[in-house]
Amino acid sequence: MIPGWYRDAIIYQVDPRTFLDLSGDGSGDLAGVVDRLHHLRGLGVTCLWLLPFYPSPFRDGGYDITDHLGVDPSLGTISDMVQLIQTADELGIRVVVELVVQHTSDRHPWFQQARADRDSPYRYYYVWADEPEPSEIEPVFPGTEDSVWARDALAGQYYRHAFYSHEPDLNLANPAVLREVEKIVAFWLQMGVSGFRLDGAPYIPERTKRLDATDGGLWWFDELNDFVTVRSPGAVLLGEVDVPVQQYADYFADGHRVTMLLNFWSNNHLFLALARQDATSLAKALRQQPPPPARGQYANWLRNNDELDLERLTDDEREEVLAAFAPREEHRIYGRGIRRRLAPMLDGDRDRIAMAHALLLSLPGVPVLHYGEEIGMGDDLGQPEREAVRTVMQWSAEHNAGFSPVPPDRLRMPLIADGPFGYREVNVYRQVLDQDALLYRIGNLSRTRGGLPQIGSGETAVLDSGCSAVLGVRHGSGGETVVCLVNVSDAEVEATQPDGEWVDVIADRPYPPPEPGAPIPLRRYGYRWLREKRHLVD
Repeated sequence: MIPGWYRDAIIYQVDPRTFLDLSGDGSGDLAGVVDRLHHLRGLGVTCLWLLPFYPSPFRDGGYDITDHLGVDPSLGTISDMVQLIQTADELGIRVVVELVVQHTSDRHPWFQQARADRDSPYRYYYVWADEPEPSEIEPVFPGTEDSVWARDALAGQYYRHAFYSHEPDLNLANPAVLREVEKIVAFWLQMGVSGFRLDGAPYIPERTKRLDATDGGLWWFDELNDFVTVRSPGAVLLGEVDVPVQQYADYFADGHRVTMLLNFWSNNHLFLALARQDATSLAKALRQQPPPPARGQYANWLRNNDELDLERLTDDEREEVLAAFAPREEHRIYGRGIRRRLAPMLDGDRDRIAMAHALLLSLPGVPVLHYGEEIGMGDDLGQPEREAVRTVMQWSAEHNAGFSPVPPDRLRMPLIADGPFGYREVNVYRQVLDQDALLYRIGNLSRTRGGLPQIGSGETAVLDSGCSAVLGVRHGSGGETVVCLVNVSDAEVEATQPDGEWVDVIADRPYPPPEPGAPIPLRRYGYRWLREKRHLVD
């Protein structure tokens, strides 16, 4: 595996339950993901982030795991997982899987043995108390869970759960638990995965520091990184690190902790910029975030399979974003975020949705695309909590959106059938030959981004664009420079042209070639990526 491959990656996030049902049981499966890997490759994707496929009751999207070393029978077999990894590799796509070690399902054999016997070694795999104790940890899902403690009648004690009450916290201060984590990591590396997304990373040091207080418990990420690197040089740790931006450097260290850090800071300020139709806040946020180390990288996204968590904004800024994109109470969740997909938030405006992706792909770091965003899929607010954004992939206008052959009432995941985002209106096949469709425009942006290593691996500077509505970012490496200009407003504007001579690489619409020193025009929600002109010398 080539070290540093992740710096120029295009990541695509897939929930196998919602992608394609090849087994005909009403649920997507690993074989379905394999069947559509060419769709990812056509988008320019080079890394598949596979959401949980492990055995699970699926009360929390599969993050409530009962066996970290298996595949849920509804999704396939270990052989299917091997085929997925091998086929992806043949197409130049790496596979990153979830590492969920903060908690397990309450149906996990470890927990069942722990609750049944105080003398079982598995009792110490979890966090117990005779009575609820004060805790640094607060409920992750306020309004859904009122406490991090739940009483188990069989055990005769309370167990701690930062997430749902059916997800008891693992005791990561127990060396035996850390050895179990190493077994999990070694197993999937041997299977051929290229890394792990660390779920709930900031909750891990709270326990590991009780074993060793060095660096507040962050030492464990160093050990995990070393463990991974020895077994698979080039494999990555993608951290879900939703902490204040000032703490990012602690998780990066010098690249020996988290390899890639999911950047909630820039994500929140991107949506603030979209809400205000003013890029000033995003430009300021990009200047404030620490640069990643030489062996590290940021990962940026628009939407994912969770809520749009806006905790990195001030109260007033958060209210601005909520007012713009979640005006109704049913749009909001946990008192901090939004449970809608991008396209409905942007009123289905194709120019604005494409612009948002151009903005994402212009940012320093690695872009993460969520399945269905490339065609502008909608949400189902009739589903509970975060399930609103976890509807099935819309491949065609045929039966069940081409997702599954079963009768609609046998689908295990929700399907959007009606309205402007229903599958008859929004689907892959309808857009594949339409050059004005989102699939074409976002795919073109993604493929172009993949051919510009300056954005992923180069030095970055936020420019003074001369217009508050325009984010300007300069990326350079190897003597080549790319400038990305994105207009987040619905007005036609002009941006200051950087010094030099420039040619368009990609734009929302054809523009006249830039004239030296002249302002750069941008249409409503327009974008232009420019490359510095090179002159051949005799």
